[in-house]
Amino acid sequence: RLWVTVTPIVLVTFPAAIQAWTWERFRNPWGATMAVLALLFGEWVNRYFNFWGWTYFPINFVFPAILVPGAILLDTFLMLSGSYLFTAIVGGMAWGLIFYPGNWPMIAPLHVPVEYNGMLMSIADLQGYHYVRTGTPEYIRMVEKGTLRTF
Repeated sequence: RLWVTVTPIVLVTFPAAIQAWTWERFRNPWGATMAVLALLFGEWVNRYFNFWGWTYFPINFVFPAILVPGAILLDTFLMLSGSYLFTAIVGGMAWGLIFYPGNWPMIAPLHVPVEYNGMLMSIADLQGYHYVRTGTPEYIRMVEKGTLRTF
C-alpha cells in the first residue's frame, strides 16, 4: 500500500546527489537520468539472478519501479532553471507525482480481465492463483484485510 508514497521519497536521494555532482563539476543536465539508468540496470540484474536464478520466482511479480520519467523531469527543471532550490521544490514534486503514472505501462497489462473456469478475474489474480506462495494463516488473514487479495 505504501509503494506509491514511500518509494519515490526514498529513491530521489541518490539521483539528486549525482545530479548535483554532475551539475557542479561538468554542467551536465542529465545526472539524475544517468543515475536512474544505472540503478535500473542493477535492479534488473538483481531481479534476474536473485529472484529468478536462485528461487525461480516469476520475474513479472518483481519488476523494479520505473524511475526514468521522474529523472528526466528532475534534470529538465535543473537545466531550465539552473537553481537547486527550484529543482528541489518543483522537480522533487514532479518526481513524486509522475512516479505512479510512469509505472502504469508495467502494471496495466496485469489488470486485463480474463475468464478462467467460469470466473472473471484479472491476470494478476490468475497469476496469484497459479503461483501459490507459502505463508502462515495469520499472514494470509492479515493480507486479506488489505487490497491485495491474492498476495
